Amino acid sequence: MWVARRFLSLLVKRAQYAGPSGLFRGPQHGSLPELELRYLQCTCCWRSRVPVAGFETLNATLSSSSDPCKDDTGRPLDACYTSEQRDAILQLLNTATMSELAGVKLLRGRKSVNIVEYRTKNGPFKTLESVVKVPLLKHKSAVIVFNSILNPVKKERKVRIQLAKFIRPEVDKSWLEDASSIVSIVCGTNKIAWAHVDRGMTVLEWRQKDCHNFLKGTYLASAYLYDVSSVVALLPSADFYIIEKSSISVQNTTLFPVMAHMRTVEAMLFALLEPKISPEDSNIPPRVLNMMRTAVGRHFGLMVGESRTSGAQTVRQLMTESVTQKLPRINFPQDLLVKHRNSFQMGSRRGGEELCDALLQAVAFYELLSESSSPPVAC
Repeated sequence: MWVARRFLSLLVKRAQYAGPSGLFRGPQHGSLPELELRYLQCTCCWRSRVPVAGFETLNATLSSSSDPCKDDTGRPLDACYTSEQRDAILQLLNTATMSELAGVKLLRGRKSVNIVEYRTKNGPFKTLESVVKVPLLKHKSAVIVFNSILNPVKKERKVRIQLAKFIRPEVDKSWLEDASSIVSIVCGTNKIAWAHVDRGMTVLEWRQKDCHNFLKGTYLASAYLYDVSSVVALLPSADFYIIEKSSISVQNTTLFPVMAHMRTVEAMLFALLEPKISPEDSNIPPRVLNMMRTAVGRHFGLMVGESRTSGAQTVRQLMTESVTQKLPRINFPQDLLVKHRNSFQMGSRRGGEELCDALLQAVAFYELLSESSSPPVAC
């Protein structure tokens, strides 16, 4: 095949001197000649023919393929849409929440955050042209976003998250949605940690307490009760107490002592935190609930097979976003950030896994509850 390319190259060079009867025909006084539509015999396969296109056709094709939006990019964005379309686009961009913006094509992730931050700082968008001032939104991206707003792709979400998959026992969603705050509790082998978080996703309290009688010889009820009741006395008041339900299998005999320990602490927390209810108060919801540990792990992408990995890196990221973003996923008071900023470093011996898990469980509770309560939306 290289012989054919070499032959074609020689023909092109000779075209300058070939005159009217050569391969190229056209003006010969310094201007670029036009390439006539012909077929050349290939030197390596005489049954093949190589088409030779004209220069004008080639240039037109290259120009259109390299910049198909050349005509549009020179026009202001507002001139590309009718007044009704502009009003519809601006209405959504100025009023939609971050979750609603994430449903628009190209706006999932950081772009939706940038839009909310920009309009909070500079006021509502008045023109479509002003949208390209938002970081990460250029002209072509803005056009795709505008067209997606005007012509949304309706695709129903088929899978709905059910409360029963991560909350036990089953309760009416309206009870959970009306709660102003929860206390998320996680039990370890030698400590109990908790996080008090309100519905506005602000951490009100975040701490842990060592329990020296845990897993010491036999499971003495009096010793366990002393440690657990001392923790309960420190817990803040809340509408619900969410206790982590571990995923240790009964068939795993090597972990049976740990499983028995977890079940003992869990039972005591339920007994001490749940108020006494008379038969006539059957409409009062339970105050203490279980949350599946595996559900929290899947929510944050911490599962490897059936095992859950450490959430320390995720918690460090949440703490960083609390001070670097205007609309973080969860808000930390300054004193808690200072107190726990070094608790989750790599290789730390401070034992902050229970603190991590308690916080992540609280965040997952609110976010999964929000997803299960919202109707199917367009993806």
